[in-house]
Amino acid sequence: MTRLAGRSALITGAARGIGRGFAEAYAREGATVAIGDVDLDAAAEAAAAIGPAAYAVALDVTDQASIDAAIAEVVARAGRLDILVNNAALFDLAPIVDITRESYERLYAVNVAGVLFTMQAAARQMIAQGRGGKIINMASQAGRRGEALVAVYCSTKAAVISLTQSAGLNLIAHGINVNAIAPGVVDGAHWDHVDGLFARYEGKAPGQKKAEVAAGVPFGRFATPADLTGMAVFLASEEADYIVAQTYNVDGGQWMS
Repeated sequence: MTRLAGRSALITGAARGIGRGFAEAYAREGATVAIGDVDLDAAAEAAAAIGPAAYAVALDVTDQASIDAAIAEVVARAGRLDILVNNAALFDLAPIVDITRESYERLYAVNVAGVLFTMQAAARQMIAQGRGGKIINMASQAGRRGEALVAVYCSTKAAVISLTQSAGLNLIAHGINVNAIAPGVVDGAHWDHVDGLFARYEGKAPGQKKAEVAAGVPFGRFATPADLTGMAVFLASEEADYIVAQTYNVDGGQWMS
C-alpha cells in the first residue's frame, strides 16, 4: 500500500474526525502528512498517534498569514507540497428568520474563504515546484440541495462544489487536479452537536434526529471516516490524473448525480 509514496500532504482540520482519518490513510499509503489545525495541541496528539510520517502544523484558515506560514512549514519540513485536502469546516443551523450575521460570516470565513485561499496558496506552491499536484476539497451532500434549517451551511458547501469546478478547470493547465468529496452523514462528535441543534429547533429528544437520519441512509447507517478514505486516497493518487473538477458523492446512497 504505497500509492502515495514520497508525496507530501497537508490536511486542514485534521486533528480529529474525517481529517484525521484521511491523515492515517495517507500515512499508510506512504505519504508524509502535515496535520493542520487551529488546535495545535490536538494536532500534535494526532500526529504522535499516527507515527513518524505525520507532524502537526498550526493552521487557521481564516488568517492568510497562518495559511502562508503553514505552507512554508510543510515545504521546509518535507521539501515540497504535493497534496492538499481542504477539510476544515464549521456547521450551524437556524430558521431563515433566526440566522445571524455572526453565524453567516463565521461559516463563510472557514467553509468558503478558507477553502479558496488555502487552495490558492497551495496552488502557487505547486506551480512553483513545476510538478503538478492534487487538491481535494470537502463538499457535502448539503451542497447538492437546500435544507429548511441549514441555509447557510448548505450554501457554503454549494460554493465549495462551484469553486472546485472553476479551480479544476483553471489549474489543470499546471498539472494540478482539483476535485471534491461530498460525504453524507458521518458519525462522531460533530453529529452529536448537530443533533443538539436539531433538538432545539425541531423539539426532538436528544438522539432522536440522529437516529432518524441514520435510518434514512439507504446503506443503513451513518458513515465513519474510514468509509471516505478510499476516495481520498484515490483522488490524491496517480490513478486520478485524468479526473478534473468533479465532486464525488460518498454518502451511502443518499444523493445520486
